[in-house]
Amino acid sequence: MIEIRYLKDSDKKFWYSLDRHLPETEFAGKVRTKTGYVLLSDGEPAGLLRYNLFWDNTPFCTMLFVDEKYRGQGFGTRLMRHWENDMKTRGYKTVLTSTQSDETAQHFYRKLGYSDCGCLLLDLQAAEIFFSKTLE
Repeated sequence: MIEIRYLKDSDKKFWYSLDRHLPETEFAGKVRTKTGYVLLSDGEPAGLLRYNLFWDNTPFCTMLFVDEKYRGQGFGTRLMRHWENDMKTRGYKTVLTSTQSDETAQHFYRKLGYSDCGCLLLDLQAAEIFFSKTLE
């Protein structure tokens, strides 16, 4: 059985086993503002998604990660669809995400209907490709 729910304080150990980028000072805020989700498979945490508001008005998925042993089962797609539906319910019309140009996630996002909408060039890393999707 698959369940996707908002992040809870009790998820902290699992969260940081997958997400090494979120500063610990931000974790409580993600719980409080409901800007993080945990996917559970048969009660076991298997994946996560977090987002913020780009320009304070457009949902931007900043992390999607499925534990390696759960990959290839459609969990990433389910997390994205859940987030998109939640954002649509909240009245948002467009969502954003990004990935580095040397990562395969770009193909995943395009398959889910995301369109390239720009890139960011930073020193010492591959270009960051931005994607947008209109919620229907």
